[in-house]
Amino acid sequence: MRILCSHASPSLLVIRNRSGEILYRISPWAKYVIREEGKVNYDWMHWEPPLPYLSRHPSPEKPKSLRIYESHVGIASPEGKIASYKNFTYNVLPRIKDLGYNCIQLMAIMEHAYYASFGYQITSFFAASSRYGTPDDLKELIDVAHSMGITILLDVVHSHASKNSEDGLNKFDGTDSCFFHSGPKGTHGLWDSRLFDYSNWEVLRFLLSNLRSWIEEYSFDGFRFDGITSMLYHNHGIGESFSGDYHEYFGLHVDEDALVYLMLANHMIKFLHPRCLTIAEEVSGMPALCCPVTEGGGGFDYRMAMAIPDKWIQIIKELKDEDWDMGNIVYTLTNRRHEEKYISYAESHDQALVGDKTLAFRLMDAEMYTNMSVLSPLTPVIDRGIQLHKMIRLITHALGGEGYLNFMGNEFGHPEWLDFPRKGNNESYHYARRQFQLADDHVLRYRFLNAFDRDMNKLEERFGWLASPPGFVSEKHESNKVIAFERANLIFIFNFHPSKSYVDYRVGVKTAGKYKIVLDSDAPEYGGHQRLDHGTEYFTEQYPHNYQPNSLLRANSQTSFDGKPRRCYLNHLQVYIPSRVAIVLQNLDIPN
Repeated sequence: MRILCSHASPSLLVIRNRSGEILYRISPWAKYVIREEGKVNYDWMHWEPPLPYLSRHPSPEKPKSLRIYESHVGIASPEGKIASYKNFTYNVLPRIKDLGYNCIQLMAIMEHAYYASFGYQITSFFAASSRYGTPDDLKELIDVAHSMGITILLDVVHSHASKNSEDGLNKFDGTDSCFFHSGPKGTHGLWDSRLFDYSNWEVLRFLLSNLRSWIEEYSFDGFRFDGITSMLYHNHGIGESFSGDYHEYFGLHVDEDALVYLMLANHMIKFLHPRCLTIAEEVSGMPALCCPVTEGGGGFDYRMAMAIPDKWIQIIKELKDEDWDMGNIVYTLTNRRHEEKYISYAESHDQALVGDKTLAFRLMDAEMYTNMSVLSPLTPVIDRGIQLHKMIRLITHALGGEGYLNFMGNEFGHPEWLDFPRKGNNESYHYARRQFQLADDHVLRYRFLNAFDRDMNKLEERFGWLASPPGFVSEKHESNKVIAFERANLIFIFNFHPSKSYVDYRVGVKTAGKYKIVLDSDAPEYGGHQRLDHGTEYFTEQYPHNYQPNSLLRANSQTSFDGKPRRCYLNHLQVYIPSRVAIVLQNLDIPN
């Protein structure tokens, strides 16, 4: 039965359960819910505007190289308040485009009662959060992003739901088993939330229609599925340290109903909307999760490389610079199954939250408050932090996967942590914001990191290393602290040594030709020390090195009497690699 309501009129669902009790609920399919100031619960407002927003721009083609800007609309402003969809559309989208990201992962869009949950305690699965504006404001945001060629993914939470009953799904019909498992099986012990019963046909219909709604009504281009590990195992992965042995993935401890739901979701999405992408946030390493459903796999396009940020944190926290293990770094960055696509990242929103620290804050800590101005002397702590911040990002970007992700603000080393207003901080918005003005201030060193992040993405856009076969690592020298590898006809060279520079360093190369620097972390525009001459040309020599048929020689910038370049081979004059520097060389003999 259809109940006719006018647009924006308050609505309520009244249920009489089997015992005769009257229950007042919000429709599980409500598109718009608001909470008036001073009220605890949300109210359902019927959303059917007479002139709805009509998208004007088609979705972009599926990106071959996925460069994701993980974003939260509410904190996307320097001001201490909840920012709006409109602010994101007109102030943040141009910034993302300029940085070279071609995909945005929007967090905390599905309505959630508790702002500080970061959007992970969903109450209304079909409603775009009213904190930031109206559903039409969100549609405009997505439409404008599409006009810029930017793909938009929704961070979707189908792994659990809020325990709220009056404005959520919990006890919708008065029982604890309407959408969820009954009893202890239906509650997540750590998250204090309800767990769906994926064996229930109506639950499957609800969740699948939810995915389709976000695609067809809002024009989202796919999803990042949160909390997949919790779904896949009856114990939700709690207390498990997965080693990779196959006995850990196949057995009675696997929740087959949840796995089948994920397969159904991916099958439906790809069948109805082949352009859409899906990413699994999954920590256990479940095999075949990214294989097609037709081959018996989970059907995801990508999975998150969740071991990589943990490794960087562990290295920075526990090891002196001279003790960094090059082999262990390379192993972590390359430890993935063949043809299984990974989204690599040095840090995400998880590392930005209060109680943790971003990489920039771990590297520079309190000096970020006092020594980030170019008008003050460059201290050893700030110098180290800026150089390693760039190197960590570049090697993660170039070697760690087939996609790359960055959390908003971390590209320029956003200071401090992320903390939403709550009782513990006197409901303050001071840390629930992004200080983009820091990257725009030419007096501050944040602009160096911002420029490097932009040029790193632009270089990937030119050469497409994320869409290329995995990099071939020719060197991981422990005492020299040097890593070198080739990918997409580029040579990447990293010298992580804190003090040693190498003047005559021989680098093995597969493809012969003339090479030139196309990215240099030591360049002055990136806060470097300008120790490399970008006019230098490097020519390969048929001298096998590190299992490669050629190696690089450096030639002086000289010309012959007829004005043509002279290939001046100087005996054993190889690549100059300053300390704490990453350089990328392009083969000029191969068309780009």
